[in-house]
Amino acid sequence: MMTAGQRKADSSMVERRYSVGPEWVQDGVAFRVFADQCNDVHLCIEGEPEREMIAEGNGYFAFHVPGLPAGALYRYRLDGEGPYPDPASRAQPRGTHGPSQIVAPARFAWADADWKGCEIEGQVVYEMHVGTFTPEGTWRAAIGKLDHLRKIGITLIEMMPVAAFPGRFGWGYDGVALFAPVDLYGTPDDLRAFVDAAHGHGIGVILDVVYNHFGPDGNYLAKYSERYFTDRYENEWGASLNFDDPKGAPVRDLVVENARYWIEEFHFDGLRLDATQSIFDSSDEHVIAELTRVCRAAAAPRKILILGENEPEDSRLMRPPSEGGYGVDALWNDDFHHSAVVALTGRNGAYYEDHLGSPQEFISAAKHGFLFQGQVYFHQSARRGHPALDRPPHAFVVFTENHDQVANSATGRRLHQLTSPGRARAMTALLLMMPGTPMLFQGQEFNSSAPFYYFADHSGDLAKMVASGRELFLDQFESLATAEMHGRVPPPHGIETFEACKLDWAEVKRHAGTVALHRDLLRLRREDEVLSGRSREGLDGSVIGDEAFLLRFFGPNGDDRLLLANFGRDLIRRSIPDPLVAPPARRRWKLLWSSEHPEYGGAGTAPVERKDGWFLPGQTVLVLKASDEDPPQ
Repeated sequence: MMTAGQRKADSSMVERRYSVGPEWVQDGVAFRVFADQCNDVHLCIEGEPEREMIAEGNGYFAFHVPGLPAGALYRYRLDGEGPYPDPASRAQPRGTHGPSQIVAPARFAWADADWKGCEIEGQVVYEMHVGTFTPEGTWRAAIGKLDHLRKIGITLIEMMPVAAFPGRFGWGYDGVALFAPVDLYGTPDDLRAFVDAAHGHGIGVILDVVYNHFGPDGNYLAKYSERYFTDRYENEWGASLNFDDPKGAPVRDLVVENARYWIEEFHFDGLRLDATQSIFDSSDEHVIAELTRVCRAAAAPRKILILGENEPEDSRLMRPPSEGGYGVDALWNDDFHHSAVVALTGRNGAYYEDHLGSPQEFISAAKHGFLFQGQVYFHQSARRGHPALDRPPHAFVVFTENHDQVANSATGRRLHQLTSPGRARAMTALLLMMPGTPMLFQGQEFNSSAPFYYFADHSGDLAKMVASGRELFLDQFESLATAEMHGRVPPPHGIETFEACKLDWAEVKRHAGTVALHRDLLRLRREDEVLSGRSREGLDGSVIGDEAFLLRFFGPNGDDRLLLANFGRDLIRRSIPDPLVAPPARRRWKLLWSSEHPEYGGAGTAPVERKDGWFLPGQTVLVLKASDEDPPQ
């Protein structure tokens, strides 16, 4: 039988939306926390006497405080130790080691009532790190760049993690307070304002979330319960979350409700799930499938997207639950990236060694998505991937840069700095014409000269360990393992390392040709009736040279498009014995777009199909259109 105090605690739960954290209910704030290894828990509100919370008998403790204002600071004392911040804190204005704060999300005046959400097909993704996106490094400052992104043709921002993490700067993948937007970028309402403004510009926003581990500094979860973590699985980033323990419901609740929280209280248009291969769960319903299902239901009728990173390229994630899948909309396609880097730089050491950057790799990526779908992967001496031949093209997110890959070097340089201008333009064209869902990394659209290093503001022994671990990771590249390169990797904990990564927005004007290149390509992708179709059945391709290939996009009634790509030297062919080169009946090929247009910094484009054969200039991508008109001779 419940006591009166237990009934009071239970009554405060009636209006709760989430199982843990502070919530506004009735005339005050209802606090609830899971702390099953504690005998007593005290609520410590700054400036007020401590209150003993009421044990519910199931590991949860609750208390209702009437009349508590927004902005109040609090912590929990556990069996006389602490006090510690709330694991489900909604704000940490003094950092991850400081007190938690009460916020009032209902007070924010949203202006996006007509926003319908996002579906995966047709999206152009833009990965952003808020702290380096602008000189100020805030959500409010980032609002000023939304019009630029809209004009380029960006439809979806993928925001790197913002769950509170320690220090003055960081990538965000070592977050420790899942529900609290990091105070470095502004207040929770500043984040809401950014999402609201993006919707006003017709741009969706998804959030990168980390459910495979917690950061090593500022993580107080184990103080509340050892049940949050497990040592049953190997995890390169630390202890794994305990999703499949028979008594692990509070762990699942914490993560699934956190995913729902970002959708409901911040109007995010979905999530990007980090390193899903390290989210271990043997339950009947995998936690990824559960959170995907719950988030879609919470957003309805608004549409949301769930993207994933999965190094083993497990296509099960992007299959519907009816087929035993997890219901994820799309996965990052590392294979396309690796082939692109090898084609542009000529180097295929370390995890690039299974990729040659060959024409056939690009054709296969365009037609089938992942290149490895269950065959042997030499780099790991094992099979990699699962069959995905039936997945639609938009289920594969293609990119040539992202935060990890740019930083996986000693210099953090962008790809355009590692190859020739012609090849860089040509690869940009291929990326943005691919049937998959294209993604750009911040500043890529204007050839940013800012590097992107790994940075994390740790101190003491932890900083040394992180720096050493980073150098050890890069040692897989033989050139970086040399004595002359050791010590040249910028220290992750250095403020100068972080500051160097901030974008220089004056380069938008200085590199206007690159901006025009991206803008025109995305307009062509969006507005051309054939190129915007992007179905697997409407595409084929052929190798036509050592570094040259074609992709043919089939349109209705012979209204086809032909993409010619050449990453090598000039290609001259008297004839090409391949039916994909032949124009549709009673038509001829006419130049529609060229990466060598002088507006983009190119050298101009000579006629391609001539009386004496075909001429495909080196380091170029051309798009031809089937036309009734005769091409120029």
